[in-house]
Amino acid sequence: MTYVIAQPCVDVMDRACVEECPVDCIYEGGRSLYIHPDECVDCGACEPVCPVDAIFYEDDLPDEWLPYLTDNADFFTETLGGQDAPLGSPGGAAKVGATGSDAPLVASLPPQASA
Repeated sequence: MTYVIAQPCVDVMDRACVEECPVDCIYEGGRSLYIHPDECVDCGACEPVCPVDAIFYEDDLPDEWLPYLTDNADFFTETLGGQDAPLGSPGGAAKVGATGSDAPLVASLPPQASA
């Protein structure tokens, strides 16, 4: 099981969750943040600090945002625009930095209005 970042994060990327994550498993794409499903230790520290309520435990993901479960995983397993290979499991977001790429669902969304 893992935590998932859904649509409310798109074009917001507050990063409070990144600062709170004790295992550095939240990676930065071009328009959204992504939680690595194999690196996440399910501590839940990220969820309460998200100002837009975009982070959900996998089993609690609202039906409308279920596609983000796959999209979140695709960020790590698919070769995305601007990349030569899938990101895989680099063992920490800090060493990777912002990728500038997004998983297919997020990349296909129109710009999201500011809250």
